[in-house]
Amino acid sequence: MLYLDHAASGPVRAEVREAMLPFLGDRFGNPSSHHTVGEDAAGALEDARRRVAAVLGMRPGDVVFTSGATEANNLAIKGVAVAALLRHGRPGHVVTTAIEHESVLASVDHLERVHGVRATRLPVDPHGVLDPAVLAGALQDDTVLVSVGYANNEIGTVQDAAALAAVTAGSRVPFHLDAVQAAGWLPLSGIGADALSLAGHKIGAPQGVGVLAIRGRVPLEPVLHGGGQERDRRSGTQNVAGAVGFALALELAERERDAAARVTVLRDAFVARVQALVPEAVPTGHPTRRLPGTASFTFAGVSGEAVLLELERRGVVSSSGSACAAGSDEPSHVLVALGIAPEVAQSSVRFSFGPHAAGDPTGIADAVAASVAAVRSR
Repeated sequence: MLYLDHAASGPVRAEVREAMLPFLGDRFGNPSSHHTVGEDAAGALEDARRRVAAVLGMRPGDVVFTSGATEANNLAIKGVAVAALLRHGRPGHVVTTAIEHESVLASVDHLERVHGVRATRLPVDPHGVLDPAVLAGALQDDTVLVSVGYANNEIGTVQDAAALAAVTAGSRVPFHLDAVQAAGWLPLSGIGADALSLAGHKIGAPQGVGVLAIRGRVPLEPVLHGGGQERDRRSGTQNVAGAVGFALALELAERERDAAARVTVLRDAFVARVQALVPEAVPTGHPTRRLPGTASFTFAGVSGEAVLLELERRGVVSSSGSACAAGSDEPSHVLVALGIAPEVAQSSVRFSFGPHAAGDPTGIADAVAASVAAVRSR
């Protein structure tokens, strides 16, 4: 079985699993407990925090461990906007784009419905790129947050994060970057973001652990209340094993970013072969400003889900887009926002290679062509 759905989740690395094991065994303490067992756990947690901060070019106190990127996005968006509401005594304005992950868009919807926050969802070009000038034109006197995905999880398009950050910095608006798909592929430090969301299971750590790194100068209202862990920003007993694994996985992913060039060559050969074999295959996303491991297509006239089933029969596992929206009968909101007709959007298939991908992409492309042909012949 060839697994090409790394954008959804990847395997836990052996080194990460080994680093976590002691905290699933004898070193089981609660880091909030004031005894030697708890202090041992607390020390490991703070070491993980320092290591994550070093990769991100931030301070250890900026790192908040969460249950994953969905929680990190919710905390960033709701937390910053509600803190601003409490500070100013009135709801403000937030800006995002039409192609963001469901956790971003649903958080913005919540702010509108529950707190009366005004929201602008900016359009992108047909490749999924947000123009910094469009962002600049959307900022208002009471804009309290801009939230944008560094790299799109469905089409792989990469935004010019530094240019977008420069726009927000000029207006003194906090800039949140959903960097979940970018980790391990793109630089995470020195890009000017005030907050970044990351997920462990995209970089070789387990599912169920993530990070919101948010600079201390940005006021943040907690979403989870209770014992005041994570410096009162995220209550709940911390997942020490997960944090330890996350820190090591992030370090390894950062250290191995040079794999991007090799994977890009493999992906480009795969895309070219698919287009040569399947005339109806239309790549989605930006042709060059995209994640090295992501290739996505529409196959007009066939069902993307049916193609996926045929591919799995041939030993290739891929997806039709975001795993968080799997099972929905609706066409991808990302593809529709690019101007793709809904019925064509439902023919989409995404292939996402991992950083250790290798070999000849010809066989994979041949399986794609055979799968599309099988569905079309029905």
